[in-house]
Amino acid sequence: MSAKKSFALRLDAHLYEALEKWAQDEFRSVNGQIEWVLNQQLKAAGRLREKRGPETNERGKGPGSAK
Repeated sequence: MSAKKSFALRLDAHLYEALEKWAQDEFRSVNGQIEWVLNQQLKAAGRLREKRGPETNERGKGPGSAK
């Protein structure tokens, strides 16, 4: 399971209500819906890197590999 970062998020009441309705429509929690929306938008903007194992560097090679 991936590690999750906790933080406080303040939202306008109308925004929260819209998110809550959308989440209910898709059988998600509000937190899950926010995470899904952020994930989709980060992918669309090209800002989300593919997940790599902890033992790889920027070139996808493990520590100590030849340069």
